[in-house]
Amino acid sequence: MKELQNYIAGAWQSPVKNQWLDNSEPATGKVYSRLPDSTAEDVQMAVDAAKKAFPIWSAMSVEERSRIMLAIAQEMKLSFESLAEAESKDQGKPIHLSKVMDIPRAIQNIEFFATEILHMASESHGTKGVLNYTVHSPIGIVGCISPWNLPLYLFTWKIAPALATGNCVIAKPSELTPLTATMFAELCMKAGLPPGVLNILHGNGKNVGTAIVEHPDIRAISFTGGTVTGEQIASKAAPMFKKLSLELGGKNPSIIFADCDMQEAVQQAVRSAFTNQGEICLCGSRILIEDSVYEVFCDAFIQKVKQLNIGDPFENGTNVGALVSKSHWEKVLSYIQLAKEEGGTILCGGSPVHPQGRCQDGWFIEPTVIEGLGNDCRTNQEEIFGPVVTLQRFSSEEEAIALANGTKYGLAANVWTQHLAKAHRIAHALDFGIVWINCWLIRDLRTPFGGMKDSGVGREGGFEALRFFTETKNVCVKF
Repeated sequence: MKELQNYIAGAWQSPVKNQWLDNSEPATGKVYSRLPDSTAEDVQMAVDAAKKAFPIWSAMSVEERSRIMLAIAQEMKLSFESLAEAESKDQGKPIHLSKVMDIPRAIQNIEFFATEILHMASESHGTKGVLNYTVHSPIGIVGCISPWNLPLYLFTWKIAPALATGNCVIAKPSELTPLTATMFAELCMKAGLPPGVLNILHGNGKNVGTAIVEHPDIRAISFTGGTVTGEQIASKAAPMFKKLSLELGGKNPSIIFADCDMQEAVQQAVRSAFTNQGEICLCGSRILIEDSVYEVFCDAFIQKVKQLNIGDPFENGTNVGALVSKSHWEKVLSYIQLAKEEGGTILCGGSPVHPQGRCQDGWFIEPTVIEGLGNDCRTNQEEIFGPVVTLQRFSSEEEAIALANGTKYGLAANVWTQHLAKAHRIAHALDFGIVWINCWLIRDLRTPFGGMKDSGVGREGGFEALRFFTETKNVCVKF
C-alpha cells in the first residue's frame, strides 16, 4: 500500500488530523494507495509556508525563476516513463495516451510559461510632460484546484503561470488522481524550487477545497472542474473579491456538413468522442450531421467505433481504458439508461465491459452511440463526461447553429466543411470559446483558452494566464 503525503514548506507532511482517503486503480477496482484527507489546519500550514517563501520568490528575477522552472521540466523528462505509467494507473487512460498527450503536454506547460514570462511586456504612453507606464506584480498566494481527467496536464497548466509570475501556490489535485502531483513535488525538490513556493494538499473538495477557497490570504482561485462546483466556488470567493478563473463543463458539438472530407471527419469525430474514455471537457459529445450525408456518415462512424479496443490500459492496442471511479462509472451508465427512457436508440455499445484477467472488476463501458433524441432532452443537455455520444440531423446552416448553441454550455465546437466562407460564418455564429475547423484538439499555448455561458469565467493560456496571476498597476509620472 503506497502512502502519499502533503507537500508543505518543501517537505512531506502527514495530515494534521491523521485522516486518510483510499485511492483505487480504475482498471482493477482495487485500492492501491491512500492519501491525506486534509482540512483547514493543513491549509493554514501551507499558507504560513507560502507567506515565508513569497518575499524570496517574488523578488527573484524572471530569469532566475525561468531557470528553476526549466530545471523542473528537465527532471520531468528524466522521469517520463514513470510519470506516464503512474498517470495511466491512477486515471485509467491507455498508456500510449499518457505518453503522447498527458506527460508531453505537462512538460510543455512548464517550459512554455518558463520562457513566456521572459517576454511579458509593459505598456507605456507618453504625452507632453507626462509618462504613464504599467507594471504587473504577483498577487501573492494563489489557489490552484485541478481535475482528475488530465491530472498532471491540467495541474501544471495552472501552477506554471502562477509560479512564473512570482506567486506562491497552494495546489489541490483531485483526490481521485493524486499520484503524479506527488511525484511532481519530488521533481521540484530535485530542481531546487525554494521551500514553500509550491505547496500540494490532498483531500476532497468539501474539506480542503473549501478551506482553500475561503482562506482570506489566498487572493486568487484557478479551478477546472464541473459547473456545479464552479458555482459553489464563485459563491464563496466572489464576496471576498478574489480573482476567479473557472474552466467548467461542456456539451460540445461536432458539426458535419455534406461538403466535408468524409473520411477525415469520421476519423476525427471518433477521436473527439472517445479519447480518454470521453473524459475530456473538449470532447465532441453531440454530433450534428447534415441530412444528405447522415446515413453515409452514421454507417462509417459506427464501423469505426466498433473497431475500438476496450481493456487494460497497459496492453498494446487498447483504445478505451477504464472510467476514473465506480461512482462515475455508475453515473455514465445511468445516463445511457436515461437516453433509452427518453426515446433514444442505441446504435452500438451501451453496456459495461468486464475484461478477462486482472481488469475483470474494473470500471469499463463500451463506446456508446445514440440517435433519435431531441435537442432539449437531458441526454443532449447535460454533461455526461464519458464514452457516450448522440447523433442529430440538420438541414441548413441556421438549424446547425441553433442546435449547436442550444445548450447552457459554450466551451468548444468543431466544424467540418471544405467551404471557406461557410467555415468562417459558422465559427462567428457559434457561442463557444474555441472553434476548430476541420480539426480537433490542436492547441497553441499562446492562444486564450476558456468557455462562454456556463462553461466558465475568464481565459487561460498565453499572456491571458500571466495577466490573471498578476495585479496591474498604472504609474503616472509628470516631469
